Formats: sequence, C-alpha cells, structure tokens
Amino acid sequence: MTPRSAAQVLAVVVDEDTWVSWDAPSVDETDDPRYAADLARARETSGVDESLLTGTGLVRGHRVAVVVSEFGFLAGSIGRAAGRRMVAAVRRATAEGLPLLALPASGGTRMQEGTPAFLQMVAIAAAVVDHKAARLPYLVHLRHPTTGGVFASWGSLGHVTLAEPDALIGFLGPRVYEGLTGEPFPESVQRAENLRAHGLVDIVAPVADLPRYVDALLRIHRSRTVTARSADAPVAAPAAPDAWDAVLASRHPNRPGVRDLLRHIATDVVALSGTGEGESDRGLLLAMARIGGRGVVVIGQDRRLQRPGSLLGPAALRVARRGMALAADLDLPLVTVVDTPGADLSRDSEEGGLAGEIARCLADLIALPVATVSVVLGQGAGGAALALYPADRVIAAGSGWLSPLPPEGASVIVHRDTDHAPKLARAQSISAADLLAHGFVDVVVAEATDPADDPIAFCRDIGDAVATALAELAEVDPARRTDARMRRFA
Repeated sequence: MTPRSAAQVLAVVVDEDTWVSWDAPSVDETDDPRYAADLARARETSGVDESLLTGTGLVRGHRVAVVVSEFGFLAGSIGRAAGRRMVAAVRRATAEGLPLLALPASGGTRMQEGTPAFLQMVAIAAAVVDHKAARLPYLVHLRHPTTGGVFASWGSLGHVTLAEPDALIGFLGPRVYEGLTGEPFPESVQRAENLRAHGLVDIVAPVADLPRYVDALLRIHRSRTVTARSADAPVAAPAAPDAWDAVLASRHPNRPGVRDLLRHIATDVVALSGTGEGESDRGLLLAMARIGGRGVVVIGQDRRLQRPGSLLGPAALRVARRGMALAADLDLPLVTVVDTPGADLSRDSEEGGLAGEIARCLADLIALPVATVSVVLGQGAGGAALALYPADRVIAAGSGWLSPLPPEGASVIVHRDTDHAPKLARAQSISAADLLAHGFVDVVVAEATDPADDPIAFCRDIGDAVATALAELAEVDPARRTDARMRRFA
C-alpha cells in the first residue's frame, strides 16, 4: 500500500477551502552536506518543507487543529524542526481551546539527527498531556505506516484511536527487526486489524470515513453540557415483581441488552475497543454517545456475549476503567449498565487480578469528578455487577436485581443445594423494589409489558429515566455532587 501524501489526506478530511496553515518556513540546522542534500531532495520530491504539516480547518463544520505527517519527506521522520513544529501546534490548539486531530504516517525518529531528534518525542508527549489536561479531545488516526518513536509517543496517546485498514503499525519497523535479528517479523502482527483485536486500536476505518467519526465524537463532546428536557421517569408501583420471578425474567433470552438500549435511546454512538494497553473483552461495551441530546461515555455489560466460558474477567474491568478515565478526561457524564450473570471464576482471572480490578473500579467510580448514572438493566450477580454500580443516580428496571452471588450460588453456600434459590432470592433483598426501599436505588422503571415482547418501549422508558437523571445532575454543583456520592456510599 502506497502512503497517501499529506495534501491528499487533508483534501479528504478537511472541508473544502477551510485549511489554514500554522507553519513558518523550516530552516536547516545541519553542517552535514549529505544531510543538507537529503533535505533539499525531500523538499523537491514531496513538495513540502518538512515531514509534518500543521494548521486548522473545518471538519464537517467543526473547527479542528490538525497535524499530519508527510511520509514522502524522509519517511515522515521527526527531527528537531518537525518536533518543534508539532509542539507549537499542540500548544496553540490548547490555547485556542480546539480539539486536535493527529494523522501520523512515519518511520519514527530521524536517524540523521540522532538523540536530539529522539528527545523531541518527550516534548511532544508533554504538550499532548497538557492538551488532554485541558479537557480537549485528542483524536488519532494511524496511517500506513506508523512505527518507532511516533507510535511510541503521540501516536499512542489518543482519547480515541483509529487506524487505516491493513496499515503497518508497530514499535519496531520490520526491516530494522530483520536486520538486527536475521529473521523476518511475523507478517500479521503489526497490522491495524490485529491491533484492534488486542484493544490497541478502537476503530479500523479508511481516511475517507474519518470526517464521519470526527463529527460524531465532537458532537458528543460539545453536547456534554446541553440543557436537555427532563422526561418524567416511570416509577414502579409498590406491587413489584416477586424477586425470583424477576430473576427468571432477567434471564429471558430475548430480553434487551445494552446494545439494544443504545440502538433505541442514543445517537452518534461510537463504539470503542479494549483498554488501549493490549487487552479487550467483548462482553463489556465501551462507547461514546448522546443520550437525551447530552454527550456521555457508556460502559455496559453485554448480556448476549456473557456465557459459561466467556464471563467477564479482569480485562473487561480494565476496559471499564479506561471508560471511567475517558469520561474524566473529556468532562463527560458516565453511564454504566449492569447486566451480568457474574464474573469469570477461573485461574486466569485470579492470576489476572480480578479482585483488585473490582476494587479499583469501585474506587474510581466513587471518586470520579463527573456526573455518574448507573442502570441495573437485568442480572446483577456478584462483584462484576458491583464494579459498575456506585453512581450519583441509580436506576433499576423492574426486573433488575443485585446480589452477592446468583441465588443458586447463595443456596449452595447456605443449604448445599440449589433448590432453595427462590427462597433466598426473596430473603436477600435483591429485587429492584427492595433496593428502592433500602435507598440503594433512586428510580425503578416499571415494566408495563414484558421487555422480551416489547423491547422498544422498555428501552425508551429506561432512556427517559437516564435523560432525566443526567439533566438533574447537570444542575448540581460538581463539588456538592461528589461529596453527596461519598456520603451516600459511606
């Protein structure tokens, strides 16, 4: 695959006639005549003065700062001049309050400049950290190829990371690896699709699709503080389902799950993938979306992908914690959806730190600086459910429930059989009505009809309750809100 030029990328991504360059002319800083000749030749063949172009333009009407690599200029390598240009652009974007879109395609550090060029990666990373600390979006689209120090610095720091299909992406370039080891690097490892499968890339999409994703993500971010109309959330009557009947209803194979919920109540849904650190778990959904017109991060346990042998393990909870950090970074409310038959009980989960991840999820949720809403959508068994439960507002479906173990597990512990599960379900205060009575839930959404038969109405009722909670929390001072959450769970 031949890398696109920077001009070709900008023509596709930036709205026509809106690009404004931020770049001053580059000046050579070398006494090496061979390197000077290389620079002159690179300018002539590429048509640009450096390996990196920066500026601003509109992307589907959003004003965005953009940094884009020119691979035709010495393989997009980063030297001192390119590094300073990048740092200046990131800091200007921060000062002007602009989201930043990075489009790297680079072989990494420029070898002709050695360590001074290598250390530019630190300066660039520092500028990106400051940009993100300002609660401004940093979006990355990894183009073919992206390797070396670029991938190991600003290419891997995005709030959301996309990648070009079949793009070569990796820390060590395959040619360097083969030269050092005498063996070829496995072909399929450093490919965009493999990185997505391992939770290092969120979305694999061509450059032509990038404006659509940027538009959705920026609409989500910009609508985080909209004034949305509060809907009247349906509240269950005292005659709630029997606890054991609720457990059985929550397990119906056609009961709507988190993906159905988002399909019916959310817009601009952008599903993300994995932890960004080499792990993923398809049983846990991480997405950015708008609910009731308000931008949010959603973490949801996907009931359809949790089966014996594929229950939620520590990787799923690390994905959840990435979502919590993303919400805090972008100042977006967080919505969690609890719907799980329980955590994975296995050697791998024990050695992978399942208990610690549950604890860290609880700690992160309790201290999170943004508004939080939790939805007990169905099953709520054990620590996996508890890990997503604490929030400023807790909403439960009429047949939702929360317990230390599935009732059958509790029966085994107490009676050494599973026959007493219905009795224990009723005795342990696990039902939505019990949780409401004890103050552990704020709103119970009545199930006027069976959600398995009427999923759209059910999802919309839940959506109204979530939109109402988000609107109410938006009116609360953040410091008071966090303090109230702490006191609630004390």
